[in-house]
Amino acid sequence: MAIETVGIVGAGQMGNGIAHVFALAGYNVLMNDIAQESLDKALAVIEKNMARQVSRGKISEADKTAAQARIKTTLTLTDLGQTDLVIEAATERESVKDTIFATLVPHLKPTTLLASNTSSISITRLASKTDRPEKFIGMHFMNPVPVMQLVELIRGIATDDETYQIMLDVIARIGKTSASAEDFPAFIVNRILVPMINEAVYTLYEGVGNVRSIDESMKLGANHPMGPLELADFIGLDTCLAIMHVLHDGLADTKYRPCPLLTKYVEAGWLGRKTGRGFYDYRGETPVPTR
Repeated sequence: MAIETVGIVGAGQMGNGIAHVFALAGYNVLMNDIAQESLDKALAVIEKNMARQVSRGKISEADKTAAQARIKTTLTLTDLGQTDLVIEAATERESVKDTIFATLVPHLKPTTLLASNTSSISITRLASKTDRPEKFIGMHFMNPVPVMQLVELIRGIATDDETYQIMLDVIARIGKTSASAEDFPAFIVNRILVPMINEAVYTLYEGVGNVRSIDESMKLGANHPMGPLELADFIGLDTCLAIMHVLHDGLADTKYRPCPLLTKYVEAGWLGRKTGRGFYDYRGETPVPTR
């Protein structure tokens, strides 16, 4: 089966990044969101990011123009039903994803493949809520999508070989590198990365160091390009907390208990860069630690 048209559910930072790379690779993209404002913002972000690629010589102006022309938007989820592949990139809440698939599935072509960009939720469980678990797969992009090379590919228990091989080819066509992961909570990258972030929050919570000292220590002492608390703000503290809950619930190990301070920040609505405050306050000219 040839994949030529791709539907994307969600126009946030992951969804618009996925639309960006697929359009540049020659796919026709239909991007959906529940708000026109979100779709307009996504198109503006894509234009800005592609313009940056042109300025750096990564793509030509002609490439940019052609790719932007391949991206269409819709507020109607069921419009995605006639695409060859639908990638769900909505918020990291299983109930939201289940509702999306329940609404979408009756309108899909029999041959349409389904993928979720979930960073932690069971692919087997998501697939079981659809009429095509054998055509369902996890396709976890890293953020920011246009820059990061890796895509985790996760087979559910029912995912067939044909779907897996097709998606390997798709990932290669968009210029990314695939890593196959088993369907365990948080897969590979977040199974390692997010508990490290949670431990950094515990280090802050227990007063071992302040925000700046923790981030500087990991950047200068472990050669990380970004400190763990800065990275948490970039990912979104709500997403970090959701992944820790998946790990704690799915693996039943106390080492995955979310730090109470992480929970407190999320309850305050301080989710990181996207809300203007997290472990840093981004509302001024330069970020300022909040603890």
